[in-house]
Amino acid sequence: MQLTLENPDFDYLLRGANGSAALVNDRRLERSFIVAPDALVEDWDVASVGGLTVADLEPVLALQPEVVLLGSGSHQVFPPAEVLAACLTRGIGMETMANDAVARTYQVLAGEGRRVVAAFVLSAA
Repeated sequence: MQLTLENPDFDYLLRGANGSAALVNDRRLERSFIVAPDALVEDWDVASVGGLTVADLEPVLALQPEVVLLGSGSHQVFPPAEVLAACLTRGIGMETMANDAVARTYQVLAGEGRRVVAAFVLSAA
């Protein structure tokens, strides 16, 4: 069987994530961040998904996603209803998962050419 390496046609490759860190391209990030295929927003000032506000979503929405993947740390935690509503009223889907699941899902959707934005909440280990 012949194997062929396919290089992604987007700028930010998310290699993995857990509750306290993520690897974007070859950079280890240890603070909450936002990533899209063509953008990286470091030091997103969010400490917990439960405390997430609509105002916290502004840098996410500025990237004009069709779907938002919210990484809630090492376990799945849902954001307040008004945060979900802020996406849904704009026609933007939002899925909340543990960070490792968001990393895998982001890679698949970005590889399909979807306008995906992943927002990761990281906590100190």
